Amino acid sequence: MKLSVLDLVPVRSDQTTGDALAATVELVQAADALGYERYWVAEHHNMPAVAATSPPVLIAQLAARTERIRIGSGGVMLPNHAPLAVAEQFALLEAAHPGRIDLGIGRAPGSDPVTSWALRGAAGRDDSDIEKFPQYLDDVMALMGTEGVRVPIPREQYILKATPAAASRPRLWLLGSSMYSAHLAAAKGLPYVFAHHFSGQGTDEALATYRREFRPSDQCAQPTTFLTVNASVADTTEEAAALALPNLLTMARLRTRKPLIPLQLVEEAEATELTEVEEEIVESGLARTVYGTPEQAARQVRELATRFDVDEVMINPLGSARQGTDPSTAPAREQTLRLLAEALG
Repeated sequence: MKLSVLDLVPVRSDQTTGDALAATVELVQAADALGYERYWVAEHHNMPAVAATSPPVLIAQLAARTERIRIGSGGVMLPNHAPLAVAEQFALLEAAHPGRIDLGIGRAPGSDPVTSWALRGAAGRDDSDIEKFPQYLDDVMALMGTEGVRVPIPREQYILKATPAAASRPRLWLLGSSMYSAHLAAAKGLPYVFAHHFSGQGTDEALATYRREFRPSDQCAQPTTFLTVNASVADTTEEAAALALPNLLTMARLRTRKPLIPLQLVEEAEATELTEVEEEIVESGLARTVYGTPEQAARQVRELATRFDVDEVMINPLGSARQGTDPSTAPAREQTLRLLAEALG
């Protein structure tokens, strides 16, 4: 079974953004050494607990510090960006690291409405960018291709291409958390990943729809997908759950619309008083998380891979840290990757 990594570059309460980035560099190097297939970074905005705001910038740094592993976006939120900018950024990354770059593209804003306005509305753009998502997706693919995009202007056809051109193209994936993305990925013949780690619901229907409706393309000859899961692995089940608690509390704050804060340390999370609703969110989140000892976690991963008929599982390592941890490291997250790789190897 192939294993991969999803990283939001969490910022703990004991870390600066620089510390969080240093910890991510250590984590991607560990994943590279452990034989993980790919390492994707997310795009989220205006969240104190998340440093992954610009996937291309992070990808450049991580690809330069690794040897073998594929580095990509999970994903670039395309309505926030001009298709030409995305195509040029990833063509350049592919030129620098040929055969190692993945371009995962999503439709969601990756932010709250006010931040979304600052990203798009302040530049004179609006929600029509979301409606134009299928066309923007086509534009990105064409701009990175050999023929480019024909732009009609008076009395001529202008050819627009991403430059500098790479000798190869990044592998393009469509990401989603709704049936819309499943239908679109199938219609365009693209590799597809449903965000199972985000809600844990709707995955069966989305993947079945994608596989049933898939039309082969020059991008992909057959349905191609994998599974994303949250995970926390430790020597004991109790420690794995404790290390995951700060992340689960962040999700509870997000869903109850409380002000967001940096990712708490374990001791801070354990001392936090929760409302009944927050407790339900935490319990539900833990139930959807792969957690426990290496043997327990490996069994859960195998069961999920069998259930969803995939041969690759992308791990989002949730573990925070305990007081006294070196801020520039993320030992709990690295431990999850190491113990899972060993147990499934």
